[in-house]
Amino acid sequence: MLARMWIDTHCHLDAPEFDADRDTVVAAARTAGVHMLVLPAVQVADFARVQALAARHGLAYALGIHPLYVDRAADEDLERLRQALVDARDDPRLVAVGEIGLDHFVPGLDPERQARFYRAQLKMARDAGLPVILHVRRSADALLAGLRRIEVAGGIAHAFNGSATQAQAFVGCGFKLGFGGAMTHERALRIRALATDLPDAAPVLETDAPDIPPQWLYRTAAERAAGATHRNAPAELPRIGSVLAALRGWTPAEAAAQTARNAFEALPRLRTLCAPAVEGAA
Repeated sequence: MLARMWIDTHCHLDAPEFDADRDTVVAAARTAGVHMLVLPAVQVADFARVQALAARHGLAYALGIHPLYVDRAADEDLERLRQALVDARDDPRLVAVGEIGLDHFVPGLDPERQARFYRAQLKMARDAGLPVILHVRRSADALLAGLRRIEVAGGIAHAFNGSATQAQAFVGCGFKLGFGGAMTHERALRIRALATDLPDAAPVLETDAPDIPPQWLYRTAAERAAGATHRNAPAELPRIGSVLAALRGWTPAEAAAQTARNAFEALPRLRTLCAPAVEGAA
């Protein structure tokens, strides 16, 4: 039955790019066969909005403070996150702590503050018994060092673009690796090689919508300046999944089934949330 169900493990449905047509975006995803989206928050101010969207549309969510938002966050936001996790502990739609992590690519960020927020949020996830959704951008080794010191219940390394050795280390820590639009670009050789060679139990699918558009939606900077858009959307996930299937020698149905199983292992609460969709597909 899972062969008929795609899961988008990372979608920022609360982003302003969806303000004009959010309900239509969700409906289009479901029509395309995407029956579950995971909505990770990026800052405390967004928690209530993400929770409300998940409840309204029958989706899942995660709560966390993104490394790109750490410099603008107050120290007290960590306590606000801790309390939000306590308040939502019985909400089945809360599936992870995220999006958290480290970003060593964007210039001007405070690395020590990022590291402090990362460690604090790992501890919260550990105490809550929740997996984490990790932002990994030129930071794989530092993230892994944190995971070795503070053990959590696995999770997903989102938009993974590290080495094969780093990929194996995340898998060894109980993590799945997220693949999305970047994998569809023919020049993304390392990502495509990882997507091809990882064990079957490692990959999950994601869009990161409205970001990381697949190749067929990508527009150059000049095209965007001229008014062309390249907003990504969760309805693109089956086509992204078909690229993964082609790389691995799977059928699209096999890709949907395997990545759904992997998503359930990474974020166990998803299984119960998706049960009605699985039963309906039967």
